[in-house]
Amino acid sequence: MDINQFVASSFGQWRSQRSAHHLIFSHFEAVQSVIDIVALAPDDPLVLSLCQDYDIDPQKISSPFRMSWEGQSDWNEDEPEELKGTTVLVPVPNLEFPNRGQLLRDRGYAETMPAIGNYHFTEDGTFVLLTSYDRAAAEEKIWFVNPNLRFRVSTIKTSDGTGVVTASFSSEIRSLNR
Repeated sequence: MDINQFVASSFGQWRSQRSAHHLIFSHFEAVQSVIDIVALAPDDPLVLSLCQDYDIDPQKISSPFRMSWEGQSDWNEDEPEELKGTTVLVPVPNLEFPNRGQLLRDRGYAETMPAIGNYHFTEDGTFVLLTSYDRAAAEEKIWFVNPNLRFRVSTIKTSDGTGVVTASFSSEIRSLNR
């Protein structure tokens, strides 16, 4: 699998069920959400702005997209929390090693700030993304069980990578009602 195949396989609306273990708080969280993943044109102003922020030549990017989500968390059982957001993602493949590259984001996963991560694909087609932030480091793995079912696991570690703060598992099912 390469980044273009992975992104194309991800387009659509997904229903997600995530279980997260926040080890630092000894707390379990369940999150249900709807995720929309849509293609963006390489010359979209948001894409070009992100490339400019990271000093990346827009000619080197591939398959930019936007991911939006809406959901609910049971973090506080008395008052369910509404979750909502969007981020622009711009893959920058490594020309020498096509199964590797960088992923630019205007909003990170572990911290809500712009982020750049390094990705690669394993032999079985699993997408692996490693991102370092100011106060944390995240590792995400996403793989397809079939075209309409994918799994995602993630760990958030301390910035030095020695302690796991959060571990989560998500199952995501593509909505076919569109």
